Amino acid sequence: MFSCSAWLRRSITTLLLVTLLAPGAWAAQSNIVATARDQVSIVSATKAASGRKIELGLLFRLAPDWHIYWSDPGDAGEAPSLTIKTPSGATASPFTFPAPAWLVASGVGDYVETGTVLLPFTLTLPAAASQPSLPITAQVNWLVCNPKICVPEQGKFTLNLPVSTGSATPSSEAALFAQEAAKTPRPSPYHATIAANGLLTLTGPGLTRQAVAHAHFYPDHAAAIANALPQKLHVGINQFSLTLHLAAHAPSGSLTGVVEITDPSGQTQALSIRARRVAAAKLPTQNNVPLVIWIAGALLGGLILNLMPCVFPVLAIKALAIARLGDNNRPQARRDALAYSAGAVFAMMALGTTLIALRAGGAALGWGFQFQSPIFIGAMIWLVFVIGLNFAGMFEITGIEQIGSGLAARGGMLGSFATGLLAVVVATPCTAPFMGGAIAAALAAPILAGLAIFAALGLGIALPFLALGLIPGFAKLLPRPGAWMLVLKQILAFPMFATAAWLLWVLTAEAGSTGVLIVTGGAVLIAFALWLLRFTGAFPRGLSLLAVIAAIALLPRLTQAAHTKTGIGIAGATAFSTTRLATLRAAGTPVFVDMSAAWCITCQVNERVALEPAAVRADFARHHIILMQGDWTNRNPAITRYLAAHHRDGVPLYVYYPPHSPGQILPQILTPALVKATIAGR
Repeated sequence: MFSCSAWLRRSITTLLLVTLLAPGAWAAQSNIVATARDQVSIVSATKAASGRKIELGLLFRLAPDWHIYWSDPGDAGEAPSLTIKTPSGATASPFTFPAPAWLVASGVGDYVETGTVLLPFTLTLPAAASQPSLPITAQVNWLVCNPKICVPEQGKFTLNLPVSTGSATPSSEAALFAQEAAKTPRPSPYHATIAANGLLTLTGPGLTRQAVAHAHFYPDHAAAIANALPQKLHVGINQFSLTLHLAAHAPSGSLTGVVEITDPSGQTQALSIRARRVAAAKLPTQNNVPLVIWIAGALLGGLILNLMPCVFPVLAIKALAIARLGDNNRPQARRDALAYSAGAVFAMMALGTTLIALRAGGAALGWGFQFQSPIFIGAMIWLVFVIGLNFAGMFEITGIEQIGSGLAARGGMLGSFATGLLAVVVATPCTAPFMGGAIAAALAAPILAGLAIFAALGLGIALPFLALGLIPGFAKLLPRPGAWMLVLKQILAFPMFATAAWLLWVLTAEAGSTGVLIVTGGAVLIAFALWLLRFTGAFPRGLSLLAVIAAIALLPRLTQAAHTKTGIGIAGATAFSTTRLATLRAAGTPVFVDMSAAWCITCQVNERVALEPAAVRADFARHHIILMQGDWTNRNPAITRYLAAHHRDGVPLYVYYPPHSPGQILPQILTPALVKATIAGR
């Protein structure tokens, strides 16, 4: 028997299914226009329409490498546009855009949006809807591009919202609107001016290096500035400036747009500004620290560097060189001390000059950059290996610390000079207290002032040897030279071999097992060449030269063997990422950042002593702290920028970010008690 009630239930169910499956019907999202490039729809912040104003948004989900354009597209492109078809008489407000990204290609500067982008807008109805549902229809046009091609797209979107007489309930898409509101530029609390020379300046409390690592200005009008040219940042005290290149026919009056500010941890804020025109402006004062203070800090830092683990590789050479000063030949002792100091100062100034020049050319380099080269490490392994063989007595070079027979023939002063060179080159993987700020100041200062700071660093390294050579009272404390020096020389061969082993481990991190095979093979060839020098005659010497040439020919292969996987890493640590760090900080998660490198002995000691012990890791877990480790063993521009933002140009660097608080920089020498006290807030 046919049941009327069953027929009625089936009819209602069918009607509901048809209604729910109809495109755009009774949903907070319209139909979706999808291509391989993007997916586009209109979404509502509420489940129903209430009153005359409805909060809607144009939602883009862009494929990787594709983008749309900001409200001001820049030199090319077109921002999305929307036209309301129904209801009749309804009007849509302009889109609210999040701060864009700056894209330069082939000399064209554009302002673009990528990833998932919501463009909120308000729909205003001529009168409150009286029918049960409100059908909304819109026509949208947009331009979607990748680095090679642009595709104009369009779509017709229909969104049916039920009408509510009370307050509307948030929709499932409401979270998108909340996320977008956090990214929407807010009115700037800072005073802004734009000078005729293009200097855009923001002034106000808190605008310091600790808050402003990067900044970029996006104008409201495409013709306001040269969009493709970089904007150099100058940060002072409660003030920063961007050097803009004003367009020849820029609009008169105030300059309006958005300034995006990024702090050293990667968190950004976007501010809407209206910069008042001024006739002229000066660059902000970088700091009020006199040059003499930085020089004194560099001198002290270089002196302390003698006590750091990074200097251990040259202690054997220094010990033998100092032992020579026990002789009564005071004039020779003074000459050796001065020559050693000159070598240290020269090496430090040469490193500083190279670093300043490379960074001026756009290279993202920092202190200890030479240890990021497998070729440099391979050459250093061979050098200390040869010194160890000399100390062990396999071959002799007149003059204890001299390197190479040519130096031996020229006397002790040149050997002392070479020892000073080596002391600096091997001692530079890490920085000592007072050095970080001094090096950052040197790289930011004018060239001559910067070189003076680097010279002070070299002089600080040489100070102990210089004091022993120039102050007779110190030299009298040393034992007189004798047969014991030969035994000491042989004993000190083993620290040199240990240094070679450490450098080989560093090379393993940078160039893998292939790099180790190349360098050890070269070391065998060099040892064979030195053994041949014990014999007289043209043939042994010629064969020795061929062995050395064969070893040198192996060095370029280290570059081919180089890889990015390194041997550092604390168990459970998260790899450093500015995006990840910003996300964690925005969520209020405490983060401890450890910037390290395989070639930094101080970093390795700190990690073993102060970060890896079970008690410290238990405190990290108790406070829900994320340990984030940055690996600077190989060149990494993101880490270099992070270091520079914290006034550092080398590792180690330790920064702790408490929940919703600025970062705290820890000393370069860590102890478990210091780490535990820092994360506990004491």
